[in-house]
Amino acid sequence: MTGPARFAPRTDRGRLLLVSSLAAAVTVFTATVPLLRDFFDLRVYYGTVHTWAAHGGRIYDYRVPGTMYGFTYPPFAALAMLPLALVGRNTAIVASLLVNLAALASVLRVLAGPGWRRYGWYRWSLLLCLLALFEPLRDTFSFGQVNLVLLALVLGDARLLAGGRDRWAGAGIGLAAAVKLTPALFIGLLLLAGRRRAAATATAVAAAATALAAWADPGASRHYWTEALWDTGRVGRLDYVSNQSLQGVLARLGEPGRPLWATAVLLTLCVWAWRGRRAVTAGDWTAAFALTGAAACLVSPITWVHHLVWLLPSFAVLWRAGHRRLAGALFAVLCTSVVWLWFDDASGPLGFVGSNTYTWIALALLLRLPTGQLRSARLPLDRSASATATAPSPESPPTTAVPDQPSSSSADPEVAAATGTAAGRDLARSPSSEPTGSTRPAASNPQSSSCRASSYTASPPPS
Repeated sequence: MTGPARFAPRTDRGRLLLVSSLAAAVTVFTATVPLLRDFFDLRVYYGTVHTWAAHGGRIYDYRVPGTMYGFTYPPFAALAMLPLALVGRNTAIVASLLVNLAALASVLRVLAGPGWRRYGWYRWSLLLCLLALFEPLRDTFSFGQVNLVLLALVLGDARLLAGGRDRWAGAGIGLAAAVKLTPALFIGLLLLAGRRRAAATATAVAAAATALAAWADPGASRHYWTEALWDTGRVGRLDYVSNQSLQGVLARLGEPGRPLWATAVLLTLCVWAWRGRRAVTAGDWTAAFALTGAAACLVSPITWVHHLVWLLPSFAVLWRAGHRRLAGALFAVLCTSVVWLWFDDASGPLGFVGSNTYTWIALALLLRLPTGQLRSARLPLDRSASATATAPSPESPPTTAVPDQPSSSSADPEVAAATGTAAGRDLARSPSSEPTGSTRPAASNPQSSSCRASSYTASPPPS
């Protein structure tokens, strides 16, 4: 026995002790080393909904007290968050944590595949300890963000498509696109795959949700689609180091012009279309969705670090394809908060490389992520089975197939997808003064780890 397995505990008691020790260490780390985000984004959602529903204010007029930040999502997102108007701030925080935990469980269930139970409580516990160190994920929980929920909705469609259950495929993507525009790229993936029905379902769901929001608040919808959508200044500075998109790279180079960015986006989408098409042709829906998540992070004008939870499927693909050291190395980099070393100054060659580290990882995944591994993973087993099969002898002639017997292709479609049969059939950083780096007069710091109590009150003033 070599490697880490040599030092792994062999008894349940030893495993429980190891998991408990790791969980305690991770808890201490997350409570002391990274900046706690004080549920800043949740405060935006909470304040917006309370102002809108309880005080008769307008969705896009609300600002978190002491900041310039307000609601930036489409109006349907505010409509979906209306239950926040019925609860207090602390209850909203607990609800956010529970919803994100449920979304994470759903994401891991899909990425693990049909045999998820075989990993047992020990391996799942170790994985959760590791995921708690993953900067995009811990920021998602600490901000009270929604991207993990959107990822769960999108991957739900990946599971349906891989299992050949097309009736409701696309609904999750449509809902996600109605809440936030970035997941709309997955509709493009469905079109690339020739899944017109699923693409139509996603488009119809997104359109219906958008129309419902327009009915609920026509003024807010008109303002969003004609003004707020095009004003990136509402979200934050493009050159802020947390913006790990192509636009962020160009802005930090002093080249924020739209023509150059549009060219970079077009080239990226061409690479995505080529690689995504190859993945769906091979029936590898997990890789296709992983490539689309990486591409969406790159082409979005603003991709904050916590948005990079969309890269999680890529690590599952790398692990499944046998590139475990590479997956571990990239994962470790995304746990380091390394980009924040260039928070004050990203100039020079080292600044160019270091401040955009997460962008380079997303770009590398788009270019080199293995595809078609579901099918190729069966080949060694097939060769082994054929090599060890007993040759027919005169005393025992070879058997012949009985036409009336059910074939192996009639097995559960989800299990078949995981083995490749259905696939062939179906296509410690420095504290920042702002969460998004916007320029404003000095005010209370929403991200500071030294000031973790929310400055938001349960009853925001009417606008």
